[in-house]
Amino acid sequence: MCNRYRMTEAQIALAARYGIEAPFPPDHTIPPPELFPDKPAFVVRQQGDSRVLDTMAWGFPHKVPGKRIDKATGKPVLLNKSVTNVRNYTSPFWRSALMNPERRCLVPFTSFSEYGQTRDADGKLPLHWFSVPSRPIVSFAGVWRPTESGPVFAFLTTEPNPLVALIHPKAMPVLLHEEDEERWLTGHVDKAILLAQPYPSQLMVVD
Repeated sequence: MCNRYRMTEAQIALAARYGIEAPFPPDHTIPPPELFPDKPAFVVRQQGDSRVLDTMAWGFPHKVPGKRIDKATGKPVLLNKSVTNVRNYTSPFWRSALMNPERRCLVPFTSFSEYGQTRDADGKLPLHWFSVPSRPIVSFAGVWRPTESGPVFAFLTTEPNPLVALIHPKAMPVLLHEEDEERWLTGHVDKAILLAQPYPSQLMVVD
């Protein structure tokens, strides 16, 4: 999935959409309207019987071996990488967040992007934006965790629907129907994972 999406609605609209009662913290400075890895974004999570609107950085930190070799150990130097999408639901890397309902979250968005497969006349890949016209604010199925630098989040991907597959045939983010958001936040992992399905093409548009 392309690591770029939009959240153009104000914080007060998000609070109304997700049933978050006032008083809630004043508006955070979120880079509008396009959001990228390692940058802060709004996240909705369950806390007790209530939902909380929070800000977190996009991407789980992960160490990967680089090309440079450490002379002292003879092993590759580990590099920091941000993992933004959950692709393998059974991976130990994601298991603790998926198993624990308190570590699941909703990631609000208004549209998300994918690059096309054929370059334009200028040699660049075209950027396409997907949205759900009937729903101004939609949720990705997300997970989060605390880190020493603050909380971070990522969201699930699944097989693309026919509309997305024309642009990006490998995957698409998991978009939740509004009636399924509560199950994602609070349900048993077996039932929650069943929500990781391609969103219906007929409900989406691309430009």
